[in-house]
Amino acid sequence: MADDDDELFKALADPTRRIVLDELAERDGQSLFEICARLATRHGLGISRQGVSQHLAVLEAAGLVTTRREGRYKFHDLNTEPLRRIATRWLAPPDSPPRTPPHTPERTP
Repeated sequence: MADDDDELFKALADPTRRIVLDELAERDGQSLFEICARLATRHGLGISRQGVSQHLAVLEAAGLVTTRREGRYKFHDLNTEPLRRIATRWLAPPDSPPRTPPHTPERTP
């Protein structure tokens, strides 16, 4: 779990990878060509196809992107499950009692 989370946080640390995730959140199932075009036209990012492919590989290794092949084309989909896991990591379940703040020693005047 810790290694998975390390890869997840590493993948999320890069701003270009977060933009790729934003694009996949807006429209799932994009090819590498489509992602490159959207990064260039919408965000002004002039990244080579190889560069975007490397970012996608990091996102896929972290479980944030899944791929599927249809004929000659490879499509990329956003997988939100790892994000849900880290988002709920420190949150209490909705029906649990409220957390108490850590004990702080009382101050003497």
